[in-house]
Amino acid sequence: MTIKVLVADDQSAVRAGLVLILRSAGGIEVVGEAADGEEAVRLARELRPDLVLMDVQMPRLDGVSATRQVVAEGLADVLVLTTFDLDEYVFGALRAGAAGFLLKNAEAAELVEAVRTVARGEGLIAPAVTRRLIAEFAAPARPVRGTVPPERVAALESLTRREREVLGALGDGLSNAEIAVRLEMAEATVKTHVSRLLGKLDLRSRVQAAVMAQELGL
Repeated sequence: MTIKVLVADDQSAVRAGLVLILRSAGGIEVVGEAADGEEAVRLARELRPDLVLMDVQMPRLDGVSATRQVVAEGLADVLVLTTFDLDEYVFGALRAGAAGFLLKNAEAAELVEAVRTVARGEGLIAPAVTRRLIAEFAAPARPVRGTVPPERVAALESLTRREREVLGALGDGLSNAEIAVRLEMAEATVKTHVSRLLGKLDLRSRVQAAVMAQELGL
């Protein structure tokens, strides 16, 4: 199955490089390019890609706002490209439902694998920044601390024991395959548990679930 990707970046040279890398990879088709957030949303509506590769800082409409619209309308998954300065753009994109974060200086192979991972529905945070992201969310001084809604905390009680175990594994940044090994269950079963716990906790992505698991100390 071919993965249809829309590339959104305001820097033409960067965008051209991303397109070249993706088009050279098997099973990936670049269906469109956008130079700003508004164009990204418009093309997502028009082309219905499987995934939008979204830069954060763009003119007219920033990547966070564009991500929020794309996710809210169910148009596609969003993989955010960032220099990862841990600013509010990144946290905003997470809250907006981005399925993953990738550093702009990632190698070509990492970019391709990230696209394939998100397209499989697994979500992704670049390994080099996972600990920093979690630490930043957990830092007492940050205004985002304690933003887990009370209803979501209460919703934890609705999770089964297995779902709580899967949530904890998500907090450790494990993929479905890795969770299957740790918990000794089929990968298809893991996917089912992830889908159910996201619904029960009213979360848009497994990345949000991973951060919530860390915030709650699971």
